[in-house]
Amino acid sequence: MYQSLSVPKEPSLSRQASQRPSSQLPPSQRPSALLCSNAMAAAPVSHAASPAESAFCYANEAIIITDADNRVLEVNPAFCELTGFSLEDVQGKTPEAFSILPLDNSRNTRLVCEELPLRDRSKSQVSYRSHDGQFYPGMMSINRVRDEHGEVNHHVVVLADLSAIPAHTRHLNREVYFDALTGLPNLQLLTQLIQESMQHADAKQLPLAVCSLDIDFFKNINDRLGSSVGDALLSTFALRLSHLLFGDDVLARVGGDEFVLLLHHGVDDDFFEKLLTSIRQPLLIEGQTINLTASLGVTLYPNDQVQGDLLLRHANQAMYRAKQRGRDTFHYFDPNHDRQLQVRHEQRQRFIDALNDGELRLHYQPQVDMRTGKVVGVEALIRWQHPEHGLLSPAQFLPIIEATTLEVDLGEWVLTEALSQLSKWQKQDIRLPVNVNISPTHLLNSNFSQRLSELLATHPDVSPSLIKLEVLESAAMHDVQAALKNMARCQLLGVTFAIDDFGTGFSSLTHLRQLPVNLIKIDQSFVRDMLIDHDDMAIVESVIYMANRFKRPMLAEGVETLEHAKALMALGCELAQGYGIARPMPADSLPAWLVKWPARKEWGSLAIPVS
Repeated sequence: MYQSLSVPKEPSLSRQASQRPSSQLPPSQRPSALLCSNAMAAAPVSHAASPAESAFCYANEAIIITDADNRVLEVNPAFCELTGFSLEDVQGKTPEAFSILPLDNSRNTRLVCEELPLRDRSKSQVSYRSHDGQFYPGMMSINRVRDEHGEVNHHVVVLADLSAIPAHTRHLNREVYFDALTGLPNLQLLTQLIQESMQHADAKQLPLAVCSLDIDFFKNINDRLGSSVGDALLSTFALRLSHLLFGDDVLARVGGDEFVLLLHHGVDDDFFEKLLTSIRQPLLIEGQTINLTASLGVTLYPNDQVQGDLLLRHANQAMYRAKQRGRDTFHYFDPNHDRQLQVRHEQRQRFIDALNDGELRLHYQPQVDMRTGKVVGVEALIRWQHPEHGLLSPAQFLPIIEATTLEVDLGEWVLTEALSQLSKWQKQDIRLPVNVNISPTHLLNSNFSQRLSELLATHPDVSPSLIKLEVLESAAMHDVQAALKNMARCQLLGVTFAIDDFGTGFSSLTHLRQLPVNLIKIDQSFVRDMLIDHDDMAIVESVIYMANRFKRPMLAEGVETLEHAKALMALGCELAQGYGIARPMPADSLPAWLVKWPARKEWGSLAIPVS
């Protein structure tokens, strides 16, 4: 029954027999377990029978004991029931003599003949004749047992029936459940095997590994050598893999050069290293030596506590990760990391909904010239008016979309909203430049300047000079040439640039000289503590010095007190924004603030009267 392929049972005789010398002895001297099959056909084992005798006699799988020349010594009752042969029918014969044959493929037959003598444990797909005279697919596992001198003593052969699909589907063609090229279980049968294996793993508290295996660059080999060689390669590769498995392990082909292994024994890194090493051994296909490698993805149940289809998907994800790591390796699926990715995916989807449903807002923070007291511009800052969590700051949601194309979508939304607001303010006789933050992903997009041009065209009443794009210093350093190209195109449109958070990235005098920026913004993390932290003060002094040397205007963020303002002015920085001046506010609050700002006496004292 195919259950024997998918669900590992208690230790079988094949493992016990391999641990003891036995065999080509007269019947009176054979191990007692070998003597029960005839008696068991008629009567149960006595209470004095050993566990080994019981295992042999009561096993669901057909078990055959053969001598050193692979001629039958003994069979168990399950064999007789499965095939209709008695011990007398098969004794002294080889399995091939009574119709247990490798799959109908001369290439596979040849490989079996060549490889079986080289290994003490093997496994292969076979076709066997049942008691009804029909041929059915089976899996034959062979363990060679050696004596104390290392000589072959006997073989323990386990024949598992692969044809016993659920009763209501017995009439279907074999092709429904088995791959036509390799004879391995296909995806449809595999899904059933995975489910049964999980149930057994739960019941017996046993491990289960689901492994997705893909041949590296198989398409190149297939294109170069032709499909006939490719098919031969897949068949031979499948047979090699099947010989590397144990007991009730399963090998399936799910399509193309993709295979899946169900491993019911404990696995570790050493096992997979040995598996990949075996795969690297050259294959001789139609006179050509072909070297292969494979990428392997592994997920472990019940550590990965999901349904069977998800287990397979997770193994595939791990396999693709192995390919990303350079191929010819294996990678374990990490359920904890996957849950984090799933949460991140759901968060991104929620952000997309917020973008589409109008939940995002722009708040504006004024920027002033401390020496004259004049408001010189505002910075547009994103907020999320969440229906359940209230107003969210950028730090609460921007990391969700970092380095994704959603940054481009958000950037275009901000530009669109800022242009619309500029148009509204102009009708109120407010004409202030708006600084808009542009992410590295957005700035380095190849069509950035083209899209900016299109957005500007939708508001012909707004001068492009009223848009200042703030880019992170690190964004420009990531790909200086691409940044320079996009920034130059934008400047031709009349748009200006500022470097945001200067001092936190990869500050370079060369890049500072190259980048076409009209403003340098000193990061608030340095400004906020500059009065109490000597290192921060030194950084602020250095940035102001460089900006002055390159004749670039500068603006300090994070100005919270008059003391900050006075210290910055003493160092030569005259432009500022921060909570000491104003917190970010909704667009409709700005006109009232502009009216009240001149009345701020404490800040007015910093201003120098204009003659």
